[in-house]
Amino acid sequence: MAEIGKAAPDFSLSGSTDQEDTDVALADFEGKKLVILFYPLDFSPVCSEQVPDFNENLDAIRAKGADVIAINRDSTFAHKAWSEALGGIGFPLLSDMNLEVSKQYGMALEEVGITTRGVFIIDAAGKIAFKHIEDAPPDNTLTAEQVLSELDKL
Repeated sequence: MAEIGKAAPDFSLSGSTDQEDTDVALADFEGKKLVILFYPLDFSPVCSEQVPDFNENLDAIRAKGADVIAINRDSTFAHKAWSEALGGIGFPLLSDMNLEVSKQYGMALEEVGITTRGVFIIDAAGKIAFKHIEDAPPDNTLTAEQVLSELDKL
């Protein structure tokens, strides 16, 4: 399981950015900070608020030397349709259909076949600097503003 201070589990996934196909690996962010947003399902109510919040704050996150990716079990096709419905998402929505990456990060809800909601921040050295796994959605769903505060602490 992914723990603070440990190396972030490696991965390579396909998905979409603004309805365009993309392939993303953890190695693509070497030397940079990375915010990984795990979320349950495209088109769901809380996700349809949280992901656009991060998209609206993407420039502020990037100004702090970080990038954002989002991971769940939905297909690339679902990600493209959802991104279009939301008016475009400027960071990768990645498909973890077999929950392999979600399991590595301790984010898989295998009994229901989805990813739980949480946020990890990987530092420039590739180690987990912050993690938040939601236990009472949406009561403790992290906002982009809260993540910006965490980035300031790094």
